[in-house]
Amino acid sequence: MKKPHFIKQSLKSVNVLFLAVSASLFISCEQSESNQSDSSAKLTIEETTAVSKSNLTSKTPSSFGDIGNGVNLQPSYYNGGNCDLGWNLMKQNTKIKTVRIEVEPGQETNAKRWISEAKANGFTVIVSYHKSSVLGSDSTAELNAAATWWKNNYSFLGGNFIINLTNEWGSHNITPSAFAAAYNAAITEVRKVYSGTIIIDIPGWGQETATAACAVKGCSAGQTKINDTKIILSAHIYPGAYNQAKGRYVNTSDIDDLASSGRPCMIGEFGNSGGSGADWSGIVDYAKNKGWTILGWAWNGDGGSMNMITPQFQSYTSGSPKTYNTSSYFNVVYNKL
Repeated sequence: MKKPHFIKQSLKSVNVLFLAVSASLFISCEQSESNQSDSSAKLTIEETTAVSKSNLTSKTPSSFGDIGNGVNLQPSYYNGGNCDLGWNLMKQNTKIKTVRIEVEPGQETNAKRWISEAKANGFTVIVSYHKSSVLGSDSTAELNAAATWWKNNYSFLGGNFIINLTNEWGSHNITPSAFAAAYNAAITEVRKVYSGTIIIDIPGWGQETATAACAVKGCSAGQTKINDTKIILSAHIYPGAYNQAKGRYVNTSDIDDLASSGRPCMIGEFGNSGGSGADWSGIVDYAKNKGWTILGWAWNGDGGSMNMITPQFQSYTSGSPKTYNTSSYFNVVYNKL
């Protein structure tokens, strides 16, 4: 059964419960402070956090080097996952440096090819576990299932990519302590096979910035905090992004709020559809200007209007790449990168 991104969007807008990126960006979230742009850092795999920066080109650092701006792909729900991903067209658009590929459990064999192709085409690769039926869940069993999936599949998928532990786990109502405790257990499992940077989607479908910041830095005495420091906090920004903890739509102050966590941050998804009330464009620009990596939704695989290319993913045939064209939505994302 196909579960494309518009299902996520409809969930996000239920009861106007969007939350958005917040964060008190000390130039932290980790906007690396020095201008040490060493290209060799790109080759450092899973050990040292790269902090290279230049004033206008700084990006979110990771153990794989600074993460360039880029796009999301969601191929699991089309052609049984046997999709041609349109690499030839993507490579022509050189502002795309990073791809975040969402993988539905059960799509491991297809995902191994997707990831291999992304690497071969020179992109930084982020892979996110994406069980579409449990988005926004507070179930620790589901988060632990994601961690176990990584333990069992990281090597099979080829390794040498950045893990986004799971897509949009945690509701608008989860507490910082509960979020931290759940992620501490899950991260411990993932660390059995992977020592690199782990991306954590913040709760509330990527909108609860204050909750996420408190889950890291602690906002009350004795509160459980996320112990692992090699993490990136990822917010998802759409027009309906609502900060339930603050009783309002997300605004740029939430970027600064999330940054107060003292951890690197990024915009893991952004797009122009899904509710209204938040200045998604201004928020994304603000985060980018603070040195955060931004990843647009979506190159292809959205179930609605937010596909940068057309037609929808076509079936993959080895040695016969399919032809795609840019859509009317393309520049909405590309002009931000």
